[in-house]
Amino acid sequence: MDPKGAIEKVLELEPSEGNPRNSEGAIIELGDGRLLLAYTHFYGGASDDAPAYIAGRYSNDRGRSWDKEDIIILENEGSQNVMSVSFLRLDSGRLGLFYAIKNSWGDLRLFLRESGDEGASWGEKICCTPQEGYFVVNNDRVVKLANGRIIVPVAYHRCPDKTRETWSHRGISMCFFSDDGGKTWRRSETELSAPEESNSGLQEPGIIELKDGSLMMWSRTDLGSQYVSYSCDGGLTWSRPGPSSLVSPLSPASIKRIPSTGDLLCIYNDHSGRFSYITGKRTPLVAAISSNEGRSWRNHKLIESDPDGCYCYTLIAFVDDTILLGYCAGDTRVGGLNRLRVVRVGLGWFYRED
Repeated sequence: MDPKGAIEKVLELEPSEGNPRNSEGAIIELGDGRLLLAYTHFYGGASDDAPAYIAGRYSNDRGRSWDKEDIIILENEGSQNVMSVSFLRLDSGRLGLFYAIKNSWGDLRLFLRESGDEGASWGEKICCTPQEGYFVVNNDRVVKLANGRIIVPVAYHRCPDKTRETWSHRGISMCFFSDDGGKTWRRSETELSAPEESNSGLQEPGIIELKDGSLMMWSRTDLGSQYVSYSCDGGLTWSRPGPSSLVSPLSPASIKRIPSTGDLLCIYNDHSGRFSYITGKRTPLVAAISSNEGRSWRNHKLIESDPDGCYCYTLIAFVDDTILLGYCAGDTRVGGLNRLRVVRVGLGWFYRED
């Protein structure tokens, strides 16, 4: 645990020979009460285009401990890899596994497989981004709205000849959605672009449904903060994006609603100055609470602070009166994205006034 005893590290997946990177993931509760963690297990290198498959670990005690050995959830189906897992309990009661298949710098798309036996086996894959292109979807990002619509936030990157040399760093945020349980998908009408002075554009977006039924999308930028946009029609159209109060480097934020309180929880790299930081680095890792639907944030709490650390691509899972956070927790020794860490934190800590 940390010095104050609040943050308990329950799993640490270090890189090793033949497994140089263990990266982003998601957690789902199964019908028998076990938890399943799925994550990207690289075996042919540590770069984003290196070979990888989707591995899994189970917890039988609500996240306090995890199996010592992996299972293989999905073998590598791409010319490069499979990665960026999200789980969702579908309206049918079946388990949905969303994951990206990467074939080239011009071909990255998200797919869905369903399981009727709680992940023991998986059905045929369905493409959730049904057009050619490079569509980035972060881990633990797929959302089901109150009306049953499944919505996937994506960042599109142009790549004319499918090589790294022509891949555009400047992302364009949008979404795809399904109204029939994931069988068919269509794209939003709006494509969101950052101001011209941004080199990054809008990257690695996420979506949260607000209490009034509208949607908020946030995206990472190189403009000093997460940029936000809103939709009042279920994701079909979006407002012009603008800066938020989440001051951060070019690094993704994760936001979910706390079931027991109704507040929003954000995990991000806070570069506002309330904690020590190094410009451009993905540290520190900070939690914040919003009780007004993301208009402002309070109770900023330090999760990780190592100035040599790199903390990003966070999964958030609510289990009883605790929250599980899983994130890349690398450093200059192992590589920034190559270690996966899962911690367990009591809900009360996020509200405690220090």
